Amino acid sequence: MTVSPLSWTELEALTDFQIEPVNGKTNAQARLRLFGQSEADVRVTLYRDNHGWCPYCQKVWLWLEEMRVPYRIEKVTMFCYGEKESWYKRKVPSGMLPALELDGQMITESDDILVALERVFGTLKYGMQDPQVLPLRRLERLLFRAWCNWLCRPPMFPGQDKDSRRKFIQVVQQVEEAIAATSSPYFLDDFSTADVIFTPYVERMNASLFYYKGYSLREENPRMSAWFDAMETRSTYRGTQSDFHTHVHDLPPQMGGCYANGSPAAIANQTRVDEGEWFGLPDVMYPEPDNAKQEALQQVIRHRRNIVQVNPANDQFFDQALRCALTHMMTGEICEPMDGADQPLRYLRDRINVPRDMSIYAAKHLRTALENTAKLVGDRQGEPIPVRHRRDQDPANFRA
Repeated sequence: MTVSPLSWTELEALTDFQIEPVNGKTNAQARLRLFGQSEADVRVTLYRDNHGWCPYCQKVWLWLEEMRVPYRIEKVTMFCYGEKESWYKRKVPSGMLPALELDGQMITESDDILVALERVFGTLKYGMQDPQVLPLRRLERLLFRAWCNWLCRPPMFPGQDKDSRRKFIQVVQQVEEAIAATSSPYFLDDFSTADVIFTPYVERMNASLFYYKGYSLREENPRMSAWFDAMETRSTYRGTQSDFHTHVHDLPPQMGGCYANGSPAAIANQTRVDEGEWFGLPDVMYPEPDNAKQEALQQVIRHRRNIVQVNPANDQFFDQALRCALTHMMTGEICEPMDGADQPLRYLRDRINVPRDMSIYAAKHLRTALENTAKLVGDRQGEPIPVRHRRDQDPANFRA
């Protein structure tokens, strides 16, 4: 038996989720972070991308959150999903991200930004130029190159994928040994700048290699697994952390392409990341918050007009289908949408963005509800996700 979809007013009564963006936990919605200080104390403005896709932005973002430096946030469009704002190009002619304004001085390049911040606000345990950090910075770049060589180069000869995999794993073993060098789960004896440096791309390696190569970085390397677990105890990291679905589809236009090896493991992983089951994927291991569904509902309600407007389906038709999915998510009841709703529901399922829209567990619940509701009326997939660009995520469509 199927129930009628709840109205928006009825759905609004089912969530009281709120984010305190200025002084609360790390979050992607903030435009100002004070950590209990006065706005007069703000000396820093961070220019980062709208969607939370830029790894170098995440590095600076995480450092500022850990150091609790008051700062403003200006969000900028990445080339891969929209037109760069003219006001930003006047400030940074190259358009590169991130950029940081410190006491009126504009600084680009994430490492240079961290060095400049250290001079003013001190180091995060160990600084960028510390003798213990420098070799780890070189190791991170070595790992990055091995990952790119495996993921982003189309195979030109038989055995190339296996050879690239072998070389990547050799570097991973060096990372394992580096983490094992202390009794801490982090790279040094406590959380430090070294961990901030590794975080963005290791997170993206974990996602992309699982999906495109059938290799689980987190599950196959015990020290890195413990490192991920330790990172997820930090609310600062949780607030910047993305999920597999977001990363594997935002990376191709940024990296110039990501190439699957066609292995049975990769094919199975692709189906799971794209179509579910999303719970249990090795993109997150910390316990689910009690209010994850409420967060998902609140964020949909907040943006529902734009969500409905940008969907390829008719507005009223999709509005009803979306309310069916949300009714199912919040009540557990079966709520069957009208025939033809499978494609527009899956279009939205594929474009939920973590952490821009919501946190990981909230996104898992929303994707599951959308998929379960779509299954009631068909198995057609939504409009394919572009790989050369992501103009389907152009933030211009979501501005008031």
